[in-house]
Amino acid sequence: MHAIDLAIFAIYMLAMLGVGFYFLRKNKDTDDYYVGGRKMGAWHVGLSVVATDVGGGFSIGLGGLGFTMGIAGSWMLFTGLIGAWLAAVLLIPKVSRLSKLHNFLTFPQIFGHFYNSYVALLAGVISAIGYIGFTSSQILAGAKLASASFVELDLNTALIIMGVIAIVYTVMGGMKAVIYTDTIQWIILMSGLIFIGIPLGYVAIGGYDTITDILPAEYLSFGNIEWQTFVNWGITIIPIWFVGMTLYQRIYSCRGEKEARKAWFIAGLFEWPIMAMMGVLLGLFARVAAEQGMFEGLGYANVGDIDSEMGLPLLLRSILPVGLMGLMMSAYFSAIMSTADSCLMAASGNILTDVFGRWLHIGKSEKSILRTSQVLTLVIGMAALVLATFMQNVLELMLYSYAFMVSGLFVPVIAALFVRNSSSLAAFLAMLTGGVVTLTLIFNQQKLPLGLDANFYGITSSLIIFIVVNEIRKKQKLKHS
Repeated sequence: MHAIDLAIFAIYMLAMLGVGFYFLRKNKDTDDYYVGGRKMGAWHVGLSVVATDVGGGFSIGLGGLGFTMGIAGSWMLFTGLIGAWLAAVLLIPKVSRLSKLHNFLTFPQIFGHFYNSYVALLAGVISAIGYIGFTSSQILAGAKLASASFVELDLNTALIIMGVIAIVYTVMGGMKAVIYTDTIQWIILMSGLIFIGIPLGYVAIGGYDTITDILPAEYLSFGNIEWQTFVNWGITIIPIWFVGMTLYQRIYSCRGEKEARKAWFIAGLFEWPIMAMMGVLLGLFARVAAEQGMFEGLGYANVGDIDSEMGLPLLLRSILPVGLMGLMMSAYFSAIMSTADSCLMAASGNILTDVFGRWLHIGKSEKSILRTSQVLTLVIGMAALVLATFMQNVLELMLYSYAFMVSGLFVPVIAALFVRNSSSLAAFLAMLTGGVVTLTLIFNQQKLPLGLDANFYGITSSLIIFIVVNEIRKKQKLKHS
């Protein structure tokens, strides 16, 4: 990378760290740090939601899907639009009112309200583990992008660099910093894709005629997808809109229900078709470039030797002139940081409030608790960095984390909000069953019936356990009444 590009990239990174430092001095208590003082507007929150949800993992992951299957890969984020709009209609009206009444800071506090402290504790543990996985996926996405862009930078060194930057920025920040910088970062990413990445990539590979000559016709078909793949994406991604700690924090951050719902409708539209199509098109362009031999000078003579998620970074490195390379790298790192900071804060909030809340809050001032939360964020960030060194596929790591969290938490939260007098024991056992079944099936690595994802069977088993135990508890109460 040219010195000019490095200078642009360094200025961007310093600017983001500067914003984090500014809000570090503004945060007075945990309300400021975790939910932005509960005074945020719809557009800032909406752009923050989509920046966090799509982020670097899906940006790089979508490029990988475009590289391997073409524009049909965009259906992954269509499930994000469905999830966002369903949550806006079904979830936000209930959660927004509860958050104002009880000053909630975290998602598991919903479980403490409807069930009991043991259910809330388990939800906090599951959520924290899931978000450590999310954070790892974002650090890995940044490392892959960096190692493909900087000639002499290996993946492990890039992991350390990206991890340290993301962790330091997040520790200094807080929800206000996250939401405002997410807005900036999303604008940078969208501008980079619209005005730099897509037009220059299209011209560099030779335009539409070249694409149709080189790639099979199915790469340009929305039907190039098996129904099992779409269902697997749906049952993994749609429920996350009902169990994502980062999303609950943003609901709590909004001034009211109206702003929160508007923010979710904005986020859905940006997910699909806008971001979905941009991501897969760049991945598709990278596949054409690889087939043309554009990456041979970078050490990739055969298409089969290229990690599909490395195709997009290699394309950008090959086509972008001095100056624009720095801007485009800043755009993608923007997406990565916008998700990494949110996930780190979510895990920190879970551990501070839901897991160790009783012990960490005793006899401490708000300032002391705020400092404790920053230390926790640092520790969690380091754990996420270590995890990232063991996983090499961004999308796989992210979807595993989604699956673990969704399968344990989805059924109990739906029951809490829509089923009266649900049993705490049923919720607790449903969480354990869903998470254990999903993880067991994932690590067993056997082909599952109908080609469906392990998460489908985890959610199903969670639902069965919940219904059975809830009915037993109801009958026991009637018998003793």
